[in-house]
Order: sequence, then C-alpha cells, then structure tokens
Amino acid sequence: MKKLSDTEIDDQLKSLDGWTYAKGAIHTSFEFENFKEAFTVMTRIAFEAEAQEHHPNWGNVYNQLEISLSTHDANGVTEKDFKLARTIEEIIESTN
Repeated sequence: MKKLSDTEIDDQLKSLDGWTYAKGAIHTSFEFENFKEAFTVMTRIAFEAEAQEHHPNWGNVYNQLEISLSTHDANGVTEKDFKLARTIEEIIESTN
C-alpha cells in the first residue's frame, strides 16, 4: 500500500469532519452519552476493522473515544486508513 503525500491526505480529510493529520496518522475523537454507548460503538468498529484487516490505535475513558489511524507497513497514512475512517464515520452516523 502506497503512503499518501501530505497534499493527498489534506485533500481526503476535507470529506471527513473532525479528523486531523499529525505525527504520521489521522486522528479523531468522539464523546458519547455514557460508557455503554462508547463501548457499543467500539465493538462495531472492531468488527469492521477486523473485516478490513486494519486496526485502529485507540483509547477509551468512560464516554470518550480517541482514534488514530496509520498503516504501519507503509510508515504513514494510506488509502486503507481513509477507508476505515469512512467506515467509522458511517457507524457513528448510524448511531445518531
């Protein structure tokens, strides 16, 4: 998988609200009503990540979820990261 240039990353980020690029990864965070809601979304993301064979770096504290995506084999951001980011956005939108 080809590592994307900073320009390519910036262009793709325009279609993802709330995502940023820093330190070789794309990042976002979400806040939920409670831990149960956050964990439910994390579980849905986990199944999709496994299906795509691409796993996020993430952290959860109570109702907060922070996600970072990068492709370790490419040492940066690739199309694979944006595919998973779009899937994550679809999951979040379906819970609202």
